Amino acid sequence: MTATTRDGPRVFDGHTDVLLDLHLPERGHGRSFFERSAHGHLDLPRARDGGYAGGLFAIFVPNDGPVGHLDRTAGGYKVPLAPAVPPARAKRFTAEVLERLNRLEAAADGELVVVRDVDGLRAGLAAGAVVAVVHLEGAAAVDPDLGNLDRLYAAGVRSIGLTWSRPNAFGHGVPFAYPRSPDTGPGLTEAGRTLVRACDERGILLDLAHLNERGFWDVAALTERPLVVSHAGVHAICPSTRNLTDEQLDAVGDSGGVVGVTLDVPNLRPDGGNDPATPLGTFVDHVMHVANRLGVEHVALGSDFDGCRIPDAVGDVTGVPRLLDALRDRGFGPADLERFARGNWLRVLGEAWA
Repeated sequence: MTATTRDGPRVFDGHTDVLLDLHLPERGHGRSFFERSAHGHLDLPRARDGGYAGGLFAIFVPNDGPVGHLDRTAGGYKVPLAPAVPPARAKRFTAEVLERLNRLEAAADGELVVVRDVDGLRAGLAAGAVVAVVHLEGAAAVDPDLGNLDRLYAAGVRSIGLTWSRPNAFGHGVPFAYPRSPDTGPGLTEAGRTLVRACDERGILLDLAHLNERGFWDVAALTERPLVVSHAGVHAICPSTRNLTDEQLDAVGDSGGVVGVTLDVPNLRPDGGNDPATPLGTFVDHVMHVANRLGVEHVALGSDFDGCRIPDAVGDVTGVPRLLDALRDRGFGPADLERFARGNWLRVLGEAWA
């Protein structure tokens, strides 16, 4: 796909699963990050074409086997909560992906930069590099007593999602279901509460994507940092478990936080369907709901590239400029687009890492 219809800011993204595609050849078709591919959503040539500045590069530890059977119900669907991942396997897999990312950076000749602080982030963006913030999608690789948290920090981890859609030692994710409330189970464990405080102390961003509603409110009561949800949608538009209620959105706004709006089709469509012909306007509806309710300074992109089915109108990362065009058409001016594209993420990361 072609890149752009108009000039616009380079875009920082709240979530991509490209590392999983690159690490697992059977998933990523053996593609290289440095060569243009017909597979997946993101590689360096396509990032250049799409004005993609980088983002939170997730390390996701997949389950060893199916995560659950999709049960289609009348007007909806549900998938049982995935089983927990054994901690030893999670730590081993995370170390392997971290090493792969380090090798990618070393081979990139400055075109891919792993950043660990705001100065490095701004320098990488100014140099035109694709910047990567190391993000754990689910804290399964963190020891329950946090004995390895400082080692993970030293290895470059600067963002941790407490859960994926499964339980771990720290809390409970939401099962994938529609229509259903995100209030699907108990809140944080005592280890989870300790992890929240420890991340605040170290300057590690806490991500509440995939966390159930009681866990969300537990974090809101504990943290002094802005609340961040890296990739989700609006429950009032698409009532899936993965999306945020208006009350949750208000808490994000009140904290000075940000919501990265996902491109995941089943979490965009009001009917919860999985049709890739979903128009860009559906994504824009979610962005506008957050912007109108909280202010444009609290909404950004959280694509989930290489981790979900995205609208055909986007296609892959080269379609990002079309998202900006669609926001222009709904009234976003240059300052609003700059906030959405990267300003809001830069602000929140700066506050989380301080």
